[in-house]
Amino acid sequence: MKIVLAYSGGLDTSVILKWLRETYEAEIIAFCADLGQEEELDGLPEKAQATGASKCYVVDLVEEFAADFIYPIIQAGAIYEGQYLLGTAIARPLIAKAQVEIARLEGAEAVAHGATGKGNDQCRFELTYAALAPSLKVISPWREWDFEGRTDLIQYAQCHGIPVPATVEKPFSTDRNLLHISFEAGALEDPAAEPPNDTFVMGVSVEQAPDASEEIEIEFEAGRATALREPGQAAARPLSPGRMLQALNRIGARHGVGRVDMVENRFVGMKSRGVYQTPGGSILHCAHRQLESITMDRELMHLRDSLIPRYAEMVYYGFWYAPEREALQALITESQCHVTGGVRLKLYKGNIIPLGRRSPVSLYQPDIATMEADAGAYDQADAGGFIRLHGLRLRARTATQGKPTVLRDSDIKRA
Repeated sequence: MKIVLAYSGGLDTSVILKWLRETYEAEIIAFCADLGQEEELDGLPEKAQATGASKCYVVDLVEEFAADFIYPIIQAGAIYEGQYLLGTAIARPLIAKAQVEIARLEGAEAVAHGATGKGNDQCRFELTYAALAPSLKVISPWREWDFEGRTDLIQYAQCHGIPVPATVEKPFSTDRNLLHISFEAGALEDPAAEPPNDTFVMGVSVEQAPDASEEIEIEFEAGRATALREPGQAAARPLSPGRMLQALNRIGARHGVGRVDMVENRFVGMKSRGVYQTPGGSILHCAHRQLESITMDRELMHLRDSLIPRYAEMVYYGFWYAPEREALQALITESQCHVTGGVRLKLYKGNIIPLGRRSPVSLYQPDIATMEADAGAYDQADAGGFIRLHGLRLRARTATQGKPTVLRDSDIKRA
């Protein structure tokens, strides 16, 4: 039997690799998706084979990740529960897709992942398998074995000489890619406790950020970032999606941009505390929103915005390859056809401050919006009829049903 394991070299998948060999007496093929983890990938194939893998694939998916997964969620304005930019959630469908491709290449009968039975990732991996390769057997060790927690895994790794980054003192569960880095578990399980300093590795704190601000400019075409003017540069230079995120991560990190500490609602029903750093993604999200403000029709924007919570849920829950997400993405892609132009931003001590936005197809009309004389472009007297028509139902209600009830402060019963 051949099993393709989604392998990161962290605590969980390092233990799982050896456990799978012992439990299933199978050939284990390790697969790691390079999504921009940088130095975390150093020595990974050697480590996998030393732990028992017959092969280890490390596949460069950085540009595909940025172009086909990160950019679409930026276009959607997708943020889960108002804070989380979906850095881990959006990576899982791509990892699972590439894992399925390796399984087919190798003629494997099964795929395995390191997601726990309490988390969201098990859903994201397995819903992708179901959509793309329903005939493959799925193995989820965390739902099968007798280990009860990360401390057990650390002890197992120590007993078997498996090098892992986690320790009993620092049992953090981390995930890093081009879009973000996340931390869960350990001291973070107390939502009242301040995150330890070593949970922030993708940038400085606001106290350590420079006292001088920096200005950048991002160019977009059809809602996709295409060029960047960095501090000290006279003009924007074209960048691929992957290079764009790398550059924005570097710039945002030195200004302490993109930190999030939140308690979120997992798909499986529990609340969980997560600490995230998303410097480049936060800058891109802000710039994109600013450009939309002058290029998107009001009703189209409001329609898209009304769908953001639902879209973000689809990604967070793992339904990237579901028909409803694909259909909604088509609407979003259509909504972006005129989101073209440039946005200037200032970065300063954790803040992303818009300075200006421009577009050759801007819907902003100065001759109408002006507070000065508008040369007849807008007749203010017309607003009277506009308001009277919208007030018709309100006047009818008051005439037939009495005036609306106004709740007074004294009417509120206090506990």
